[in-house]
Amino acid sequence: MEGLGINLPLFVAQVINFVILLTLLYFIAYKPIIKMLDQRSDKIKEGMEQAEAIQQQLAHTNNEIKTQLDNSQKQAEAIIYQATKIGEQAKEDAKAEARREAEAMINKAKVEIEHEREKNIDELRKEFVDIAISAAEKVIKGTLDKEKHRQIIEDIIQETTTFQTEDNTPPADKKVS
Repeated sequence: MEGLGINLPLFVAQVINFVILLTLLYFIAYKPIIKMLDQRSDKIKEGMEQAEAIQQQLAHTNNEIKTQLDNSQKQAEAIIYQATKIGEQAKEDAKAEARREAEAMINKAKVEIEHEREKNIDELRKEFVDIAISAAEKVIKGTLDKEKHRQIIEDIIQETTTFQTEDNTPPADKKVS
């Protein structure tokens, strides 16, 4: 081999050096590098799993938020409906109260009109009594012949019917201002 330019003891020493170097590199560099690469690969896998879990949790949270928003909207609609219903009820109550007040005012006005009517009737009766007394005075003062007596009675009846027709006018026909 020397003819080829190879020195055998030097070649064996270099091969032994190479194997020692290879063994040293295997234990010093290759194993720690492989271990470090495995750890890095595990961290990357763990990070990917965490990212996937976070993504799933985010989707779940988004679904919950959407459900809560839907529930909130339904509750808001229910509150609006209830408020509208309460408002309508309040409006109806106010109308009913206004009707009751109007009816009370009308009844009060009717009572006052009836009272005024009774008062007018009493005044007319007093006037009628006064007229009857004055007619009686005329009859007593004058002679009591049949013709005069009949004339006086007809005049009194005429006057009373005039008062009655004025008194019998229905209250609805009278205008109250």
